[in-house]
Amino acid sequence: MPEKNQSRPQGGGHGPMGGGRGLGAPGAKAKDFKGTLKKLLSYMGAYKFALGVVIVFAAISTIFNIWGPKILSKAITELFNGLIKKYQGTGGINFDKIGETLLFMLGLYLVASLFGIVQGWIMSTITQKITYRMRKEITEKINRMPMNYFESRTTGEVLSRITNDVDTLGQSLNQSVTQLITSAFTIVGVIVMMLTISVKMTGVAILIVPISMLLIAFVVKFSQKHFITQQKYLGIINGQVEETVGGYNIVRLFNDEENSLKEFSEKNDVLFKSAWKSQFLSGLMQPIMNFVGNLGYVAVAIVGGIFAYNGTITVGDIQAFIQYVRNLTQPIAQLAQVSNLLQSMAAAAERVFEFLAEDEEDQTVENPVKIGRAKGEVDFEHVHFGYTPDKIIINDFNSHVDPGQTVAIVGPTGAGKTTMVKLLMRFYDVNSGAIKIDGHNVKDFNRADLRKNIGMVLQDTWLFKGTIMDNLRYGNLEATDEEVYAAAKAAHVHHFIETLPGGYQMELNEDSSNISQGQKQLLTIARAILADKPILILDEATSSVDTRTEALIQHAMNNLMAGRTSFVIAHRLSTIKDADKILYMQDGDIKEQGTHEELLEKGGYYAKLYNSQFEDLDEATA
Repeated sequence: MPEKNQSRPQGGGHGPMGGGRGLGAPGAKAKDFKGTLKKLLSYMGAYKFALGVVIVFAAISTIFNIWGPKILSKAITELFNGLIKKYQGTGGINFDKIGETLLFMLGLYLVASLFGIVQGWIMSTITQKITYRMRKEITEKINRMPMNYFESRTTGEVLSRITNDVDTLGQSLNQSVTQLITSAFTIVGVIVMMLTISVKMTGVAILIVPISMLLIAFVVKFSQKHFITQQKYLGIINGQVEETVGGYNIVRLFNDEENSLKEFSEKNDVLFKSAWKSQFLSGLMQPIMNFVGNLGYVAVAIVGGIFAYNGTITVGDIQAFIQYVRNLTQPIAQLAQVSNLLQSMAAAAERVFEFLAEDEEDQTVENPVKIGRAKGEVDFEHVHFGYTPDKIIINDFNSHVDPGQTVAIVGPTGAGKTTMVKLLMRFYDVNSGAIKIDGHNVKDFNRADLRKNIGMVLQDTWLFKGTIMDNLRYGNLEATDEEVYAAAKAAHVHHFIETLPGGYQMELNEDSSNISQGQKQLLTIARAILADKPILILDEATSSVDTRTEALIQHAMNNLMAGRTSFVIAHRLSTIKDADKILYMQDGDIKEQGTHEELLEKGGYYAKLYNSQFEDLDEATA
């Protein structure tokens, strides 16, 4: 998908400051955690075998790691017994046996690491395939979405579904599944190994589990709200910074630096306090776990010392048991982190699934009309339309346009001019009535076939990062170089392009700031000429160029529109005097229609608007 170079809508920023969450930082909770998790599991269902391997490998890796302290205890016991024998003069330390034990333990840990690496590799592959599939489905979904979805939301909000939400989902899924499996196996395995050493000491050690869980739950409860506030204000500040930087010239022009800084400082204070509290409270978790763990060590050391003195257990068993106590507190803390990750994952997944479940446009119809290249006859028959059912803005619009005619649509702001061409393109469908091309209702066309016959030049330029040649060919990928040059000459932009470094191969940067706004408009007009569509829509196509360039473009446009049905939306009425038909719209109705001369003779709405423009021009030049 090419990069779109337009000014971004305000709000909803998702830049560097609005990035991902930390391991223990939950975002907003999912509204339907179970339902979302069920949908996510259906995505994971395609990788049942791989997930089974992950579970088996994680289990083996965990078991081998847990077995290590038990093996080490034998070496320590052998060393301790050897030292006692040496002290008593009855023998010495059997270093060969100790060496064999340590080598066996080293091999055990190497095998555990190998299984852990393979398990991590498989799990990363699964999560990346899931995120790849989701991004692909979202991108395909975008092409089927109705225009009103995008016009009712900021660009950043839509993009965050593909970037932030999918990234959060992938990272959280990878970490949470791995930690959940290893932590669960570790807790069960450690308790089993502790029971094999001493049931009584295990009972003492198990007491730390509910204490740990209660303390963790207490910390999470108080820190979670601060994490949510932190994430919220990260997004708010990021959006403000994005707007301020994007509109830097406007901020400077209106001397609004002080107000912008004051607003930023207020929001930054909230962010600072919430971030400080969340980080401090979450930072308490490790010291608390260490304290609880140390209590467990003390209890085990005292009880173990008594048992060792009585000959119930060996010194090596005490050492192993202390290690197991430490290994028991760690997965408990990890499970607390997993709960946060699961909440974050579910919230991100829910937003993705909500997007994928949005209503779509019907891209195809049963028995579609196939006309190839349209002649260009257009009829609007009793068209009624409103963006919402309770607010109709086009009322009983009727007009017939012969092939090759140029129709200008004029009127005050909000009259419904742009709405009419959106209906022609089927960006929206009429509430009642019909729009016909060559006698066929536009609803009877597949959308792609319909739009193959319509070209468009908008007031807002649309260029992507790439060479000028690539941008011009966007509407006709099969065009030869000679055809591109001819289109550029018709748009009076060929000479300008040749003066640029690299000419047609010059690379436009990300926001096309290395050429002027007027030059961007010239390029989009050349692109429309190259596309060679039978029906043209020109929405304020010359609004961004100077008077001299406008005259050149107008001449090129007249050549372009010859033999094509053209709809021209214009505010500068001097540009549409030669139109075959002028429609004056107001409040969604056609108030007047006719040629320029006919409408001036009527002395109605159009004449007043036309004369007022020249009065304003005379006053401005006086």
